[in-house]
Amino acid sequence: MEKLMIRGGKPLYGEVNISGMKNSALPVIFGTIAANDICTISNVPDVSDIALALETLRTIGAKVRFVNADTVLVDTRGVMMKSPPLEYVGKMRGSTYLIGAMLGRFGEAVVGYPGGCDFGVRPIDQHIKGFEQLGAKVEFDDNANLHAIAENGLRGTTIYFDVASVGSTINVMLAAIFAKGVTVLENAAREPHIVDMASFLNACGADISGAGTGKIRVCGVKKLHGCQYELAPDMIEAGTYMVAAATAGGQVTVRRVIPKHMEVITLKLREIGVKVSCTDDAITVFSDRSYRSTAIKTNPYPGFPTDMHPQFSAMLCTSRGISSVSEGIWGNRFKYVDELNKMGADIVVVDNTAHITGVPCLQGAVVKGSDLRAGAALVIAALGAEGVSTISGLEFIDRGYEDLVAKLRSLGADIQRV
Repeated sequence: MEKLMIRGGKPLYGEVNISGMKNSALPVIFGTIAANDICTISNVPDVSDIALALETLRTIGAKVRFVNADTVLVDTRGVMMKSPPLEYVGKMRGSTYLIGAMLGRFGEAVVGYPGGCDFGVRPIDQHIKGFEQLGAKVEFDDNANLHAIAENGLRGTTIYFDVASVGSTINVMLAAIFAKGVTVLENAAREPHIVDMASFLNACGADISGAGTGKIRVCGVKKLHGCQYELAPDMIEAGTYMVAAATAGGQVTVRRVIPKHMEVITLKLREIGVKVSCTDDAITVFSDRSYRSTAIKTNPYPGFPTDMHPQFSAMLCTSRGISSVSEGIWGNRFKYVDELNKMGADIVVVDNTAHITGVPCLQGAVVKGSDLRAGAALVIAALGAEGVSTISGLEFIDRGYEDLVAKLRSLGADIQRV
């Protein structure tokens, strides 16, 4: 079993380039099915979820070839309407996008239930609701595969999402691009990866407007074509390095970012006393490790992102005063708390809120990540702690962070993978 060993207490200095957004890359990669052509996608992050997504495409007939380290050519002309292997789709949440892409292209989809990080129930009822309102019949077969079929074709309609769900917004948008007429998605999610996905589909010939707002309009088209597309930078990766710099101290510049996407994170860091400066495509964090407590509640974009909740909790362990971090999206995202408490943190969770009493310093310990962002939180805590920490559960971290060890080493961290 591989582990990270981190000797904390060393401030971070330097610059780090941010990779492409994983949360955009997954739907775009599966969205190439709808193109039924050759697509060249650049700024693709080298993380395990992406490798798994590309291998999944291969199993249903796509041809995949890397042009260079971060650019992949995907030819989906040979894709067949069949169920991808469950051992692939069961490992990542993003496999749900196969349903919308295949339903749109073939009028039918058969896909196993998705996997991903385990931090609470993540239903797909809003996905199913959207597909059914477009005219598909959706049910689970004897093998627990979700089977969606539109025997009379998909037809445009107005769909209201009960919650502003990123997954359902993207998935229903994927199916709707081939629906007859106009589809309007009300209470749509507004995250940057929604905009990225719509921009990709439009580059392939779709007619989508309103992405990034609560109302998306999709005018159905008969077919798409291939394109060349560059993914947006990963706002969560950027935020993770910003919080790492605040926790460990020093001065770190994250480059190749869109500062507009980072505003809520930037403002929260400034609120607790961390210095942050921005340029057109870079953000610099200056920290002397002295910052005060705060209150956070996660909400859909442009609110505080749930994917930054564990990282901020790690940082706030050594803040002045008592902080609260409330999770407003997922039912159980506090599995990291016991691990941070092993390092000397003082955290109590009550009614989906972590109450964090700041301590002078954390101590190195043997801990284990339980999901992607929990793993990132433990890395951040270890960077600021005294002594050596050993972190296992790297399979989760590998799902979303490209070259984490190399990037942190370039900033002066004492970290190795053993």
